[in-house]
Amino acid sequence: MAEKTQKPVPQVLSRRSFARGAALAAGAVAMLPADLLAQTQAPSTSAPDAKKPEEQTPKLSPADQVEAEAKIQNILRKYGSRLGDAEKADVRKSVLSLQESLGKLRAFPLGNSDEPALVLHAIIKDKE
Repeated sequence: MAEKTQKPVPQVLSRRSFARGAALAAGAVAMLPADLLAQTQAPSTSAPDAKKPEEQTPKLSPADQVEAEAKIQNILRKYGSRLGDAEKADVRKSVLSLQESLGKLRAFPLGNSDEPALVLHAIIKDKE
């Protein structure tokens, strides 16, 4: 018997794999700090005593401050030995910024009967 030579099947990008890649790319971009994306030139060091707007701590309620400090301490407990002083300051700034956003999100009133903005309608096909 003669052996059949199989031609390589070209890889087709399915909708599922495309959507997965697009979601991962969007998530990666969303995780980048906003000041990194908007930075066009090196920051000036003309006035070291004056606080820049992005360095000011956000206004948080006492409960949010306690929650943010607990999150910061947990991160520093886990990864503090690997972080330098500047990185620890970045962690603190990021957590406080995210806690401010979380506080705004929690403050939005929702009723028990409010529907989600997006609803997944699964289509199940019968296997043949």
